[in-house]
Amino acid sequence: MIMSSNERLNRRIFLKSTLLGASGAILSRHAFSAGSIKDIDKKIITRTLGKTGIELPVISMGVMRADNPNLVRAALEGGIKHFDTAHGYMRGNNEEMLGNVFKDVPRDSFIISTKIPAGERGGGSFTKEQFLERLDISLDRLRMDHVDMLYSHGVTSREDMLNETILDALTAAKKSGKTRFIGLSTHRNEPEVIKTAIETGIIDVILTSINFKQDHYPEMKAAIASGAEHGIGFIGMKNLAGGYLDEEKQRPVDAKAAIKWVLQDPNITTCIPGFTAFDQLEKDLELLTDITLTDEEINLLELASNDMGMYCQGCGVCLPACKKSLPVPDIMRAYMYAYGYGNMEKAYTTLVEYDVPVNPCSDCDLCSVQCSKNFPVAEKISKITRLRDVPQDFIT
Repeated sequence: MIMSSNERLNRRIFLKSTLLGASGAILSRHAFSAGSIKDIDKKIITRTLGKTGIELPVISMGVMRADNPNLVRAALEGGIKHFDTAHGYMRGNNEEMLGNVFKDVPRDSFIISTKIPAGERGGGSFTKEQFLERLDISLDRLRMDHVDMLYSHGVTSREDMLNETILDALTAAKKSGKTRFIGLSTHRNEPEVIKTAIETGIIDVILTSINFKQDHYPEMKAAIASGAEHGIGFIGMKNLAGGYLDEEKQRPVDAKAAIKWVLQDPNITTCIPGFTAFDQLEKDLELLTDITLTDEEINLLELASNDMGMYCQGCGVCLPACKKSLPVPDIMRAYMYAYGYGNMEKAYTTLVEYDVPVNPCSDCDLCSVQCSKNFPVAEKISKITRLRDVPQDFIT
């Protein structure tokens, strides 16, 4: 996407203005919100997760793509305390791997969160009993009698957030002691979801997509600030906005800069980068003691933000225009998983979840979708849906 000089200037102003505090003063490199961060010499920077009272390092581990238990152990030894998984990651093997790692580790020395969707796509919402049955399965895999945070997974609308059956299930799980705190994960329509979560009055923690490529970041920041005022703790995900700007993986997003940018908001307690290799872990561990954002890093993010990249914001502008009523944002998310993160399994399961066939656009002479970010939607759909022709055993 080619931008005019005015657009480039506006984007740079946007990137810098998002570092503004409520007072309007630019957040300096050494002046963070008083009391929200511990940053003394090379000590690990920690923040408190809302009303939970849990104190976490600013870097946690998103375990979704990790299958090496030694990497998890190294993260724990390096100072990372919180590990995020989900009921469906690696068809349950992710939770089992974590259970094996932590079985002999003191339970009060780490924090575990897991996520359960509200239901099967196309099969309606789970009953309260079905949701809680899946929690029991997760606990068996994890070899634990409780998790620290239990999320309703993938909430994308006000209606989803107000699903009384799932809210009742979350409340019951907390009351039974099978989770200490309850919340939700969201990667689309985040401000609306956050505002609705506040209304429920029962949400402790929100895991949200948040990154430098979101045009709606100012609205995000305001919603998060409101949630924080109500005691909700916030954890950031999708911070790298796809990880790469091109399919060939020749132009990576500067991971450290992207995560630092998110953490300039003191209301974000921690981020969960999904590192899968020891060199990636080493870079993330550096952020435990230094989240200073440099001018060079701001410049790198400005350049990356002007690039089309792979990250779909899930704005939904495309949905009414699609003649096939395809879940375009979710297909674009599958595309990002495959071409950005190299996570073919997650891409495949996302396509299956939304029942997307191979090349559903093939009989459309002209694509009616006009993406707000100028994504070639039909081309990307054609590429990613080829996965549906691949036997699942070849992917997992």
